[in-house]
Amino acid sequence: MDLSTIGFTLQTLGEVIIALTVLSVHRRLRHERKIDKKVSESVETEQIFGVMSIILIIVGFILQVYA
Repeated sequence: MDLSTIGFTLQTLGEVIIALTVLSVHRRLRHERKIDKKVSESVETEQIFGVMSIILIIVGFILQVYA
């Protein structure tokens, strides 16, 4: 494994950790129930996009490392 692959791996791990952190904060916001319905729906939509982005990051990583 060369240095660029290690760097790319660490970068990808960092991006996934950031995305998971954002999703956990949004999940907590949704469970608080102290925000209106419009904000709650927006947070739910952001969670869906967050999960999709995690999947894309992982698939992109697999393609670049093993291609």
